Amino acid sequence: MKTNIANLLIPLLAGSATSAFAAESTLQDGGSPLIWLFIGFGALVIVVQAIPAAIMLFSMAKAVFSPSETSTPASVTHHGK
Repeated sequence: MKTNIANLLIPLLAGSATSAFAAESTLQDGGSPLIWLFIGFGALVIVVQAIPAAIMLFSMAKAVFSPSETSTPASVTHHGK
């Protein structure tokens, strides 16, 4: 049983090492334009979602730090018959 595991494990480890060496050259060229387009789209999504969040944050801060409104009791008039 141990020989079967060793016979299976050695090709798996050797195969993963060769793919790691093959991927080394792709990291040096800076990536394809599609990768940069994907990163730019992700950044655009984050910025577009941050704009309403910032507006809401500033409006909540303005409401917290603004002076409170004083309410006057309403007078009720009763018209009898």
